[in-house]
Amino acid sequence: VQLQASGGGLVQAGHSLRLSCAASKDTFSTYSIAWFRRAPGKEREVVAAVNWSGSSTYYADSVKGRFTISRDNAKMTAYLQMNSLKPEDTGVYYCAAGAPRGPLDYGLGSRYDYWGQGTLVTVSS
Repeated sequence: VQLQASGGGLVQAGHSLRLSCAASKDTFSTYSIAWFRRAPGKEREVVAAVNWSGSSTYYADSVKGRFTISRDNAKMTAYLQMNSLKPEDTGVYYCAAGAPRGPLDYGLGSRYDYWGQGTLVTVSS
């Protein structure tokens, strides 16, 4: 499965962006999808994840209440709606597809077999 992330850009703090992750195969619907980000000078971290059906989601504490992950299996696309953006949300955002075993696995990069190329989000203060 090839993943194409898009939707990044430069926004002011408090504004919103929606990232998209488009897949190349309909096997997309069998995978959990996660968004990771790598901020300047920091290690990669998981931001949000959703299971194959969309019935279960996970959010990092830093984005709870501001970000929403969703998916549309018919369109083979996952989304990350980011509201009330903060400068600390700046980074390269990657989508990934894989089969984490449950909520405790969502943040493990090794559980994901396919990665998109990343899209840059810059939030100015």
